[in-house]
Amino acid sequence: MNRVGRVERTTKETGVLVEIDLDGTGRTDISTGVGFYDHMLDQLGRHGLFDLTVKTEGDLHIDSHHTIEDTALALGAAFKQALGDKVGIYRFGNCTVPLDESLAQVTVDLSGRPYLVHTEPENMAPMIGAYDTTMTRHILESFVAQAQIALHVHVPYGRNAHHIVECQFKALARALRYASERDPRAAGILPSTKGAL
Repeated sequence: MNRVGRVERTTKETGVLVEIDLDGTGRTDISTGVGFYDHMLDQLGRHGLFDLTVKTEGDLHIDSHHTIEDTALALGAAFKQALGDKVGIYRFGNCTVPLDESLAQVTVDLSGRPYLVHTEPENMAPMIGAYDTTMTRHILESFVAQAQIALHVHVPYGRNAHHIVECQFKALARALRYASERDPRAAGILPSTKGAL
């Protein structure tokens, strides 16, 4: 069974297309108009081994907020769609990723219950190119709300804003990959004692 999600989202502020294949090889085609965000979404696809297409046209003449947020919402919805009934997956995943002086720890539960815990160093540089660094938490909030997952992201230390954000996306990619992969010992089994996820 193909585990593919496709979401188109159109508002007065943005037009977004997201396609994701959870069983891909990490091929990406990303274009949001926000260079650093494109770089982060590329990390998500490549390190998650998800084939990922993201095409966003947004009101960048205002700022990047709507573009970044709406892309994250569509990505979360596409991820949820691709997961399908969740039968036979591992469900839980975690990964710790260093990037030079920075470290990110990510744990995920594909639970059907959206919840985010997010910590990162204070007093980061406010911008990376056109990317507002306060948007990282908002991206995760938006993704979690639509994907309906529990996500804990912790960056205990780091100095360089680029590194701090990037190691979060890399660790997120790996944690999502591990959680969404099929467990050969659990074929046909839903990983929940409740009988629903």
